[in-house]
Amino acid sequence: MLLHIHPENPEERKIKIVTECLKDGGIVIYPTDTVYSLGCDINNHQAIEKMSRIKNIDVKSANYSLVCYDLSHLSDFVFSIDTPLYRVMKKSLPGAFTFILKANSNVPKIFKSKKKTVGIRVPDNKICRMIVKELGNPITSTSIHDIYDYDDYITDAEEIYKLFEKRVDIVIDGGYGHRTPSTVLDCSDGEINVVRQGLGIFEA
Repeated sequence: MLLHIHPENPEERKIKIVTECLKDGGIVIYPTDTVYSLGCDINNHQAIEKMSRIKNIDVKSANYSLVCYDLSHLSDFVFSIDTPLYRVMKKSLPGAFTFILKANSNVPKIFKSKKKTVGIRVPDNKICRMIVKELGNPITSTSIHDIYDYDDYITDAEEIYKLFEKRVDIVIDGGYGHRTPSTVLDCSDGEINVVRQGLGIFEA
């Protein structure tokens, strides 16, 4: 299904269609403040495995992120962080950043990397944040790459739909996406290290 959702005023009825799909183990492609992404319910292991097959990657080595509505439930998934780092996150989010933090035991084992870290995203995008809020928990997320050029990203939802309509349940058309992903900041060792420069501009 190709589902058009208004980027500035997302329709509640359509948001509920997406969340019900996620609760049933569905896979959706949705817009963020950077590139379009694949997403599923963090609590559904079968959906995470299916998403890995779509991406053609090993689920145990996949670098998935948790897309959250805000930072209010941060302690549910990561170990405690110090006040300076929290202030940086509070200032940067919602925004085009992924913060790599130490994952606690609440994060499903299937989701954690060998380093036992997890990426936290709070995109500055009304559609995906409303989806997460309505769902009641974060979604597992990974970027959609151009299948012909892995270093590039597809920006047109209709083009994405043509490529993935038989592999996912819903493709959300929320307008054109960016070709630049989020900036990744690794904060797992107590320091803030830029491991990928993306759309977000980090000021130390």
